[in-house]
Amino acid sequence: MVANSLRARVRAEMIDEIKAAARRHLATDGANLSLRAVARELGMASSAIYRYFPSRDDLLTTLILEAYVALGDAVEAADAAVDRDDLRGRWFASCRAARAWALANPSEYALLYGSPVPGYAAPDDTVEPAMRPPMTLLGIARDGLAAGQLTPPPAADLPQPVRDDLADIAASLVPGMPAALLARGMAGWTQLFGLISFELFGRIKGGLSHRDDYFDHQIALMADLIGLPR
Repeated sequence: MVANSLRARVRAEMIDEIKAAARRHLATDGANLSLRAVARELGMASSAIYRYFPSRDDLLTTLILEAYVALGDAVEAADAAVDRDDLRGRWFASCRAARAWALANPSEYALLYGSPVPGYAAPDDTVEPAMRPPMTLLGIARDGLAAGQLTPPPAADLPQPVRDDLADIAASLVPGMPAALLARGMAGWTQLFGLISFELFGRIKGGLSHRDDYFDHQIALMADLIGLPR
């Protein structure tokens, strides 16, 4: 029993070392991850690493899952720290937490939201953790609707095919949310990650020196679009 426990601990420590080395390679080489390079850094035979991760894709999936969990934890904790009735405060806290996590973990953010990795297809078990940040943001709109603090926008400007798609999404994710409100919530979500990506990938480099202020201004515009009260 003791021997089994020791082996399990040694294995867990080795897996942690492999993941740490892989993250260092992400920071220098991007998502072009090589198990051979990771093994070489750790002084392992390249064949030995396959006892822990059968393929590069298995290692990438582990890194992706852990990054999604970390991002989701950061966003949800920020939202939970604000009074439930302060919808706008919750929105700002959640958006700022997503940005702060991305700026602190740029290579992992790039793995999640950067260019797709050639030849890699994320498995279905990445979907649920990936949904945690947008579900937190949609939850703010859902709570405002339930509390009567938020008035749904008119749906007349939504094309019928889009309205149908949004009705399906609402039924599975946020039952009872009007399609037009969901559309605005999704606009806020895509704007948030577009802002973060443009900043992180240098798309606004040199053009905006007061990035904190610009970020807050943009997420305030999205809060207005969604209808979050001041």
